[in-house]
Amino acid sequence: MPGKFHHESLYRGAGLVAKIAAARVTICGVGAVSSNLADNLARQGMATLRAIDHDRVEEHNVSTQLYGESEVGLWKVEALRNRLFRSTGIEIDAVRKELKADNTRQLLKHADLMVDAFDNAAARGIVREFAVAAGIPCLHVGLHEDYCEVVWNEQYRVPPDVAGDVCDYPLARNLILLAVAIASESILEFLDSGKRTSLSGTLRDFAVRPMESTEHDCA
Repeated sequence: MPGKFHHESLYRGAGLVAKIAAARVTICGVGAVSSNLADNLARQGMATLRAIDHDRVEEHNVSTQLYGESEVGLWKVEALRNRLFRSTGIEIDAVRKELKADNTRQLLKHADLMVDAFDNAAARGIVREFAVAAGIPCLHVGLHEDYCEVVWNEQYRVPPDVAGDVCDYPLARNLILLAVAIASESILEFLDSGKRTSLSGTLRDFAVRPMESTEHDCA
């Protein structure tokens, strides 16, 4: 009888699926992009995930994030841990802490790969600087209006914070899912070959292109 990752294994090959299972990935922030990305990676065979976040699920998260109405009020990392265990059987390391300069090494040091999906410049800057200092590959994922980008640390510059409430901006669910698909493919390409491909995508013209510059700002 075919296993959980039968279709992915047929498409990717058993060798890549084994690399996916062995990778130690730390996801920083588990909001719109990263909660859905964690779910996607787990369903592709990723077995060792650490998720760092200190926010609770709010009602407005239900349409854009992985969480459901029954999880409003729960800590996001704990809701994510429960969901991924139910769907794939993996037990993620759920870290309910705010990432700060004084705990960065403790929380990030054992990763083979980091994914930054924070919604503020300070936290993104901390992740970027640690990745450089520790030599750990890091992928940054961001959204802005109808635009998304996945940018490896070597090309990334931290964007300024958006004025006003960070949660009060237009956001289409399909843009999130587009960003998740692009980020997943970039991560799997890296695990397979070591290649780091930065990409951008737009929803209105449904275009995906190689990143040529970092002139766009995404929170």
